[in-house]
Amino acid sequence: MTSKLEARQKARQDDIIAAARRCFRNSGFHAASMSQIAAEAKLSVGQIYRYFANKDAIIEEMIRRIIDYRIAEMEGKTQTKLMPHLLACRFTLSEDDDALMLEMSAEATRNPQVAAWLAEADERMFNNACTMLQKEHPHLSPERVRCCVEVIAVMMEGSIYRRLTPQKVSPEALEKIYQEIINMLITAK
Repeated sequence: MTSKLEARQKARQDDIIAAARRCFRNSGFHAASMSQIAAEAKLSVGQIYRYFANKDAIIEEMIRRIIDYRIAEMEGKTQTKLMPHLLACRFTLSEDDDALMLEMSAEATRNPQVAAWLAEADERMFNNACTMLQKEHPHLSPERVRCCVEVIAVMMEGSIYRRLTPQKVSPEALEKIYQEIINMLITAK
């Protein structure tokens, strides 16, 4: 009996998150109200408050889910071999997630709680990437791994922002340069 109830509650939370994602994408965090989210989810505002204390709780859950998805997608992939191509082609796991994370980053400049959640999410992603890079390149010192991950994160996050503008050079030319950068990073001195 409990598992059916838990499954129903999880499904309801999923519906609310999906509705909130649509509202946040269409209106931004501030303009999207709980009543809009409720209408989009085909629920009453009171029903939403059974699952989430407030809009910030929805944002927190959304961040957690996006980061969980990104970490799961990173698992078991050879990152440094794929990275130049992914960067050059401006590949994304989810344009919707990218746009929401940009929106959340903007919100973090005004809301210390959102900033804290993003910092926690970044720490999870960073540590996961360090672990994977260290396994892939055991010759690198832990400090070098952390530096490499930081530079790669800057390139990836910059690519997310750059996807909003037309690409000014060919992906093939960029891939070669990104490969040189990655090779330089993972070559221990």
